[in-house]
Amino acid sequence: MGFFITVLALIVFGAVTSAVVYRIILLLDPKRNKPIRHGRRNPIEPTHLMVVLGSGGHTAEMIGMLERAVSAKEPSQKLDWKDYSHRTWVVGSGDSISAQRARDFEEMAIPLSTKEDLMVGKVMRAKDSGPGTYDIATVPRARKIHQSLATTPMSSYTCLRACYELLTKYTTETRDGHASAPGQKDFPDVILCNGPATATIMVFTSVLLRFFDVEGCSTRGKMRTIYVESFARVKKPSLSGTLLNQVVDKFLVQWPQLEKVAGGRAQYMGVLV
Repeated sequence: MGFFITVLALIVFGAVTSAVVYRIILLLDPKRNKPIRHGRRNPIEPTHLMVVLGSGGHTAEMIGMLERAVSAKEPSQKLDWKDYSHRTWVVGSGDSISAQRARDFEEMAIPLSTKEDLMVGKVMRAKDSGPGTYDIATVPRARKIHQSLATTPMSSYTCLRACYELLTKYTTETRDGHASAPGQKDFPDVILCNGPATATIMVFTSVLLRFFDVEGCSTRGKMRTIYVESFARVKKPSLSGTLLNQVVDKFLVQWPQLEKVAGGRAQYMGVLV
């Protein structure tokens, strides 16, 4: 009897393990479903962008990259900030400088988008979409500079809990894959990050939510992740980049030789900052 129980337990364990591995493979497939919507500026289905800022150099590079994108003249390189009707900026606790830089960017980006819409004759488009909304959220840092490795697991867990609460702040019941109420905010459609430890925790938290398909976030293609490696990383990827290489939907490097060195999903598309 004991033998058969052992065999049965091994079969069940193998089946569960196989199911979990298969689920993870589906989640991490960069070709997974994109968010269901009828146009990025559709007021009924607002698009939600989350930008995770680090501090110091990380923030400077992220803001520099976004400023370059919204100011680009080439349509293929231009980021229209008003495409994202709600933006969530994530900063680490005590990082008032990054929070202010996010506010400064918002004040710069929206008038620029509106002006360009008017110049190309898209008055109604600019009028209808409006400037959108944004908020600045603070989460505990996953790891502070010079923090002991012994205390890092606890601070990372605290950060993970805060990231979970933030990612699920805007959730909605669904109707045919869409928000049940027009204009209702939802999970982030895109999470943009560039290296801080907090961003790594945020990405893994999004994977956890998608694994359990919380509020249908995986089914509806929410929380696609884009990681941009620092310009300072010339010969090898950062620790965050190494951890996220096979996890994020898009992994961008800024040096051609790093594409081959990093391997995995690394892509070189030119200098972005």
